[in-house]
Amino acid sequence: MSYFTLECGEKLYYEEHGSGERTLVLLHGWTSSHEIFSDPVKTLSKQVRCILYDHRGHGESKEAAGDHVDMETLADDLRELLTGLKAERVILCGWSMGAGVIMEYLKKYGDADLEQIVLCDMTPKQINENGWHLGLHKGNYTREQAEAEKGQPFLEMFRTFSIATIPWTGKLPPHILERGMKRRLKKCNEEVLKQLAASMKEIDCRDAFQNLHVPLTYFYPDPGSLFSPELVIWYREHIPTRFRAVRFKGCTHVLIEERPMKFTEEMLRVINWTGRLKEAPKAVKGAARSV
Repeated sequence: MSYFTLECGEKLYYEEHGSGERTLVLLHGWTSSHEIFSDPVKTLSKQVRCILYDHRGHGESKEAAGDHVDMETLADDLRELLTGLKAERVILCGWSMGAGVIMEYLKKYGDADLEQIVLCDMTPKQINENGWHLGLHKGNYTREQAEAEKGQPFLEMFRTFSIATIPWTGKLPPHILERGMKRRLKKCNEEVLKQLAASMKEIDCRDAFQNLHVPLTYFYPDPGSLFSPELVIWYREHIPTRFRAVRFKGCTHVLIEERPMKFTEEMLRVINWTGRLKEAPKAVKGAARSV
């Protein structure tokens, strides 16, 4: 087992597979771990160097916490990891919260060290307000609901999230669903989860793409569950560089687990879709290029 020691002293679990001049870094979602990429990386590592790791409070990094953890913290961690592991010609692929970390990274550090970006089913703003309707729960999650959740027991909030993520779990007997939730939470630091959940609901990364210079691919499920498939339209209209959208038909938010072979195949296409742009053109509504 390998651990990367951050400047603050906390340690993040990571794995390296394969080799090469280019590096694919895979970022998991909230309450998940690096294991979600374990099967795809067996194939992807034959093409490029692959790095997968557990965020603070998750999986083998469960004990890594610190005084406070938010999305900016995770973006800083990613920066340290890329520098410390000497990652070059980097392709970042993030699913759910992992995609949110990439957006925070772009806001703070830009894309100078990146070659490509892949976002998997994530909105740049979770709370639906002031005309924005592409946030959490397919546009139905409001500021009032976010405030109400602050007083809920964590397990109750997680139950709502779990059923929204994978709708069929709502038909399970309550004790079966709770057993599965507790098994998943056992691998995480609950306090860190609370902090990150709150942080994700407050950030607004819609401006993170304005100065983008690298190609971006968006993987989205249809009909989806947490977020609306219509998010792909927003990304297509606001990504100023080369853009490609990949539909995962019949999938929910957990598209990587539901279609691991398709995820792997599409990531191989990403790996072969190379080339930074020297200058990002201005975003023109409805005119982002797709290939």
